[in-house]
Amino acid sequence: MTRAPHTSRRGLLAALGVSVVAPAAGFGGTAARAATGGEPAAEPLAAGSLSGPRSSVTLPALDASYFSRLTLGDPLTVTVHDGVPARTEVTSGGKRVALLTHGARTVVLPGPERTFTEDKKPFADTFQRTLPDTSLPEADRAYWGTSPGGGSWSTLGPADSADDYSVVPGAGLIRLSTDYASRHASLRDDAVTDVDVRAVAHFDKVPTGQACSYAVSFGYQDTHNNYRARLSFLTSGAVELRVEKEVADVVTQLTAALTLGSGVPAGTDWTIRVLREGTRIRAKAWRTSAAEPSTWAADVTDATFGAGRVGLRALANDGCANLPVTLSVSRFQVTAAAWRTPPSVTHDTWVRVLDEPFDGTWTADLERTVRAWAGSTAPDALAYAAMFLGGAPAVTGGAGPTAGRQVLGESGYGYLDPHGYRYEGADFHEYMGIGWTFPDGAYTGPSSKQVGNLDCSGYTRMVYGHHLGVPMAAGADTSGTRLPRTSRAMAEYAPGVRVDRTDGSGPPAAAQLQPGDLVLFNADSGDDTEALATVDHVGIHLGVDAAGKRRFLSSRKTGDGPTMADLGGASLLDGTGIYARTLHTVHRL
Repeated sequence: MTRAPHTSRRGLLAALGVSVVAPAAGFGGTAARAATGGEPAAEPLAAGSLSGPRSSVTLPALDASYFSRLTLGDPLTVTVHDGVPARTEVTSGGKRVALLTHGARTVVLPGPERTFTEDKKPFADTFQRTLPDTSLPEADRAYWGTSPGGGSWSTLGPADSADDYSVVPGAGLIRLSTDYASRHASLRDDAVTDVDVRAVAHFDKVPTGQACSYAVSFGYQDTHNNYRARLSFLTSGAVELRVEKEVADVVTQLTAALTLGSGVPAGTDWTIRVLREGTRIRAKAWRTSAAEPSTWAADVTDATFGAGRVGLRALANDGCANLPVTLSVSRFQVTAAAWRTPPSVTHDTWVRVLDEPFDGTWTADLERTVRAWAGSTAPDALAYAAMFLGGAPAVTGGAGPTAGRQVLGESGYGYLDPHGYRYEGADFHEYMGIGWTFPDGAYTGPSSKQVGNLDCSGYTRMVYGHHLGVPMAAGADTSGTRLPRTSRAMAEYAPGVRVDRTDGSGPPAAAQLQPGDLVLFNADSGDDTEALATVDHVGIHLGVDAAGKRRFLSSRKTGDGPTMADLGGASLLDGTGIYARTLHTVHRL
């Protein structure tokens, strides 16, 4: 959606109210995200494959009775609740219509019930990195690193991974140095059910003695239990496709071997594609230089394994005589996938932002503001936060410094360093590809490498600062009136009020936590004893999910951007996950 040059901000908000939070509306598909660091986009789905939104915000149908219930009586009743922080509750006819926090701008109000959900977003790993990183101690080295948005790689085999697995720019390498020994590379995401996945790879030799093979694995439980679509490269140069399952080390062929080529020379790339939907498994394979076949080579049904990982397997059969043989993987792509239980949060709380912090005095101006908010479906803080999840559509600014720039839509986290790790440093204006002059006159320039990206604090500033008007500082402002650049500074100096903080013995209870609050963590250091020095991550509390757990949104490296899901750590404040254990501060802007 592109905003016309003379469309007012009110008009843009109204348009967003339709596209983001209208009755039964959602968003899905691949966003028009700007390219970052040369990373490839996932290829589009073929007709008939997995489809549906990767993330969405939906409402039930609204009717006249809903709005009649929201007709506010006169006068409104105002009640001050003691506590830290103090809050003022506004009611009409005995029903709450707003809750204001003394010293804060954010106000929570009841509104149409919404459901926020997220599913696995597409990604493609083209191995644009060099691993292992030999500058690190041996114990800290990763051999395939982290995929761009799909999770980190686990590499397993009977020999030392330092010898068997490595990455050079453009290829993930698996070295088969002993016969009849499987090598498994899988992505650490155990909850994948339906999936459309493909890989492109080749062997550097035609084997002698016995065959070598490579496979796309799915429904992967462990090295002894998984499905796979396997290409065998025979000593004659022939290539055969099989679909099989392995249960407790016993392999069952789900399809007979199908010969796809003969006289295939070493170094010839072959693509394997698997489409799993429910218990139906379809597979095909072809020379990558040729067109993808229009039909599936294998089509079977099997219900042995449910959710599991996706990944790769390489094997040198017993008797392979010209070892070592190296498999070179140039692309691993998940075009679409579903999690077994996508995270879902449903509630009727909307988070609005006042022009100034509430000083505890109820005024006629405040009453007019609250009455105008009642029943409004214009985007609030949570709607804006959801508009950067995977699959969110691109929205372009139409006037001023953001004219022609993407201001909403699927975001990444940061561009990749030479070892495949994501750089921090993507602020709100860098997402838009522009420099920014702050109210104190400080100027921060754009970064061409960070267009389309937001780190955790940049994401928070994009939602609350750029879109909702909370004043921002260029850096580590200590005035308490502007939103600082980093999560560390936000924990101490963000405008608003502190809701709770650890006492050093564990995470705070955060009994007054409400949607829209900033949740700040010491997830990297694991040290609760220093208030400021240890905070390193920030998110926005979303609400209680379908499992009764408190769930938050934040931009994270592993998932490559904003998420409410659990890839690379559960986005939960309850339980034993890293963020539940390391919650440090809760702050209300």
